[in-house]
Amino acid sequence: MAAHAGLTVDRIIRAAAELADEVGIEKVTASALARRFGVKDASLYSHVKNLREIRTRVALLASEELNRELAAAIAGRSGQEALTAFADAYRNYALTRPGRYAATQLPLDPAEFTDTEVFARSVELTYAVMRHYRLDEPDLTDAARLLRASFHGFATIEAAGGFNHPRAAADSWRSITTGLHRLLETWPRTAAPDRG
Repeated sequence: MAAHAGLTVDRIIRAAAELADEVGIEKVTASALARRFGVKDASLYSHVKNLREIRTRVALLASEELNRELAAAIAGRSGQEALTAFADAYRNYALTRPGRYAATQLPLDPAEFTDTEVFARSVELTYAVMRHYRLDEPDLTDAARLLRASFHGFATIEAAGGFNHPRAAADSWRSITTGLHRLLETWPRTAAPDRG
């Protein structure tokens, strides 16, 4: 394919996302993408500045995809049902789109992109699930961090084949999400500071 034959930023980023799922985000390189399109590396750089921009754009694409899946999962649900649906959608995305999911965990420099709405949406979706538990700050942030750490940790270990036990990972997952729901319902409230 010639460099001028339909090579766009969108096509490059989508190809990078697919490649990330195949080989891992850390192995996505300009050379590997150029080979995929049958062009020279320089042809890519007339559309993107560098590899960091490619990986940042993959992270944004993946975050948008994950947000859509989470939003669809929790629509019309609340309480334990919403928490379970959110958790299942999160784990499914992490396991079926491993390279893209890994990209969502990359440390990004806000100065390198202008669209931060995707990250605000991620927080909104998490807090929508948490609304049922009626937590105030700082408990809300602490509980949201527990959920993120639990979901990310489980999915990352599972994807790496780290659960070497006869009990099915799916059974443990179900118990964990139930346990998290019960914990959130009885979360130890932080006392409001005395302003007197």
